[in-house]
Amino acid sequence: MAGRRKVRAGLSLPAGVPLAVALRRSFATGYDLGAFGADLFAGLVVGIVALPLSMALAIAVGVPPQHGLYTAVVAGTVAAFTGGSKFQVTGPTAAFVVVLAPIVSRFGLSGLLTAGLMAGMLLVAMGAARLGRLVEFIPHPVTTGFTAGIATVIATLQLKDVLGLHVGRMPDRFPEKVAALWAARGSASLVECGVAAATLALLLLAPRLTRRVPAPLVAIGAVTLAVWALGVPADTLGTRFHTTIDGREVAGIPPLPPLPRLPWGDTPLTLRLVEKLLPAAFAIAILGAIESLLSAVIADGMTGKRHDPDAELVGQGLANIAAPFFGGIAATGALARTATNIRAGARSPLAAVVHAAVVLASILLLAHIVSYVPMASLAALLLVIAWNMSEVRHMAHVLRVAPKSDVFVLVTCYVLTVAFDMVLAVSVGIVLAALLFMGRMAELTQARLVQETDDDDARRLLPRGVAFYEIRGPLFFGAAQNAMGALEAIAADVKVVILGLGRVPVIDATGLVALESALERLRRARKFVIVAGPLPEPRRIFEKAELEANLDHVLFADDVEQAQEIAVDLVTLNPNWGAALPPVAA
Repeated sequence: MAGRRKVRAGLSLPAGVPLAVALRRSFATGYDLGAFGADLFAGLVVGIVALPLSMALAIAVGVPPQHGLYTAVVAGTVAAFTGGSKFQVTGPTAAFVVVLAPIVSRFGLSGLLTAGLMAGMLLVAMGAARLGRLVEFIPHPVTTGFTAGIATVIATLQLKDVLGLHVGRMPDRFPEKVAALWAARGSASLVECGVAAATLALLLLAPRLTRRVPAPLVAIGAVTLAVWALGVPADTLGTRFHTTIDGREVAGIPPLPPLPRLPWGDTPLTLRLVEKLLPAAFAIAILGAIESLLSAVIADGMTGKRHDPDAELVGQGLANIAAPFFGGIAATGALARTATNIRAGARSPLAAVVHAAVVLASILLLAHIVSYVPMASLAALLLVIAWNMSEVRHMAHVLRVAPKSDVFVLVTCYVLTVAFDMVLAVSVGIVLAALLFMGRMAELTQARLVQETDDDDARRLLPRGVAFYEIRGPLFFGAAQNAMGALEAIAADVKVVILGLGRVPVIDATGLVALESALERLRRARKFVIVAGPLPEPRRIFEKAELEANLDHVLFADDVEQAQEIAVDLVTLNPNWGAALPPVAA
């Protein structure tokens, strides 16, 4: 036993946090050259897909494209080695664009990297606290609404490069962005529109012809070659971005590996800066947790395997801690790349490591060629990503068949995401969904009163002077007052009230207070109460509250039949039943 504890401690973080669960499981089940070959091929395919995506997403956030590549290299490697999903591929994702872009606008690149570092620490803390399963409690309308909202924002922002618009500084708020784009409509370029249209056509057509070669490689590669060969005056990575290396200006991405640096750069890291960045870090952490765990769940469905959600949070946290020290922006599990990884035949997390190595090799060997990639082509790629992300058909289906309350939550989350931000949308959406859920649960709690004035089969089973009051469903704060309210209708000549709680599975503090208040009212009305058949959980609460000991007019019975026998005895043996109760204080 001691040996097992020692091994476990050696494979976990100090607080008992699971570490490298997916990697250990892969090797524990057997790993050979065949599996390595499959991982090698899958990593090559995903690396090719990740190369243009990583650059496009970094540009959409508002930072140079190499920072997206650094994210794929560093975060992709760290998460693969330390995470809890065998097939997850980590890197920059489209969902982060709407969260990260405002941070860059306010705090610059150093603020973005520092916020990502803080988010990584929050993710590790979430994994250490075993909060991985809590993401399952986020309602589907909430995730659908904010995902569609994010897709709308991303697609709208790509219009600038797709149409070749000349916009000065893009405002922070979405309505203002739309207004800025509309104001610049006169600067649209037919050349940029043509490049984007050609890229879009190939992105949609390539998967129908072959799935062996990634569509982004076919589309962006072919359009880039055509633009270069024909001398088309299109805006490219090389014309848009420049880096100075040893006094020499390099167009496009620098042919250098990610080098270590302090995330906050030359700006001193102060408590005031941390305080300003904390809301942004919290937003990154929450979105990163949601997206990575949802991606891992979908990967489980595709493979029949199971991931460890807590270990996955730790892995994503460590990835986001490491990446900023090499210029990497916030990262999370990427669903599209993870699905590509699985379809390409990945066997273990080593496929994600190979994907990172492919991206690194591209930086070192192909930087000059990459500088010819048109900006409109990358924008067209993000348009396709936004369309796939929106899941328009699924959203339309939910709007058509879901209850009106869920539709209200979905639309609210969508509007808030577009008009304001994702954090507000998720917060409001969860609160709304919780309130609506509690309303539905309250409707399930029903009460039934049977007394002498009633004429039914249940009445005939009760002795004279006895009323039966039954509650069915949870007795919680949303239903407690209504459930206890019917006791006000008990006739004056009723001597004993049987309170049937055999169908009450749980009771909370509000329910207990409501019950105690009802029992006190019955005591003042000088009536005995027999609590019949409480289930184990409510009974434990009653024992802690010492109901039977503190209330002289309350008795307990194992079931309704026993309660009826006690009621007969009370009515028969206590003709002066009012005098049998303690006097009521004035």
